Amino acid sequence: MSLTRQKALATGKIISDLCAKFVPHTPFSDLQDQFDLLLYRRRAELETGRSSEARGIVLIGNSGSGKSTAMSHLFNRHKDLARLEPNKIKAEVISLSVPSPATLKHVGMSCLNAIGYPIRRDRTAGIIWELLQSHLRERETLFLHLDEAQDLHINRNEREMQSVVNTLKSLMQNPMWPTGLILSGMPALKDLLHLDPQLSRRFIPIHLAPISFTTHGNILPEIVANYLAAAKIPIADGTFSSEFTKRLIHAGAGELGLVIEIIIAAIEEALLADNMTVGLDDFASAFRRRSGCVDDLNPFISEDYRVVDARKLLAEVEEDEADVLMPHARKRRRRA
Repeated sequence: MSLTRQKALATGKIISDLCAKFVPHTPFSDLQDQFDLLLYRRRAELETGRSSEARGIVLIGNSGSGKSTAMSHLFNRHKDLARLEPNKIKAEVISLSVPSPATLKHVGMSCLNAIGYPIRRDRTAGIIWELLQSHLRERETLFLHLDEAQDLHINRNEREMQSVVNTLKSLMQNPMWPTGLILSGMPALKDLLHLDPQLSRRFIPIHLAPISFTTHGNILPEIVANYLAAAKIPIADGTFSSEFTKRLIHAGAGELGLVIEIIIAAIEEALLADNMTVGLDDFASAFRRRSGCVDDLNPFISEDYRVVDARKLLAEVEEDEADVLMPHARKRRRRA
């Protein structure tokens, strides 16, 4: 394949447009409805001069489930939502990832830096979070979104965990300016909320559950067709089948976000190769490129793809797996 600058630019434009597409799903509809309810209720309270404890949303999902994409689309769909921008004071929503190390002090400092208030490292965590609450009020911030929030819980002792719980509650209970929290992260995030019933009752849970052929077998062909239509390239004859859909789900480790990434990557493979259609070979090439695996560990090629760990990079066949993954090789050995 000879890649010219013109081909790279043209393909990049199409793939960029595809990556900007969003596939709506039931958990996102729930997320959208709950956020709208909290947002408009808070705005109504401000208009009438009332104030109550803030509520929050917790979005749980495995890596690749589409949490970050869902949150980005959630905020972008509100054109009137004041976001954090240079030279603007009002920021109804502030969104950032929990930094590493995820200590209370470091997280608080990162929040202050994000909103333009750097602070000296010699301040205590308590003072830092008091300053943050003050600046959230100044910015008229209604919601603080923390992505990868499970890191607030991992590898913490009991005292540190209680400090995290108390700090999150204080943000939501602040009598002068209660701030709603949106936490998104891996399933371990549930353990943080379960530490305190007073904290957990303030959150509305939304779960991006893994997908399966049972739940998405009828939906995925339509999703694939929509992405192909957007790229203006058809599917190769004979590609769509129940077996193909099962292989696609397995290749994406049962996570919708990863499945969509593979669909887009397969389209990119076809475009770069100047193919007239997108076929099974393009999906196999896409998985090979993203994982670096040998063909016998490629879910679009392997006979027994169910034993393949789709999340492994640079996977090679182990000796005890050879008979399962390469039955033809076993037969050859027997004849020999």
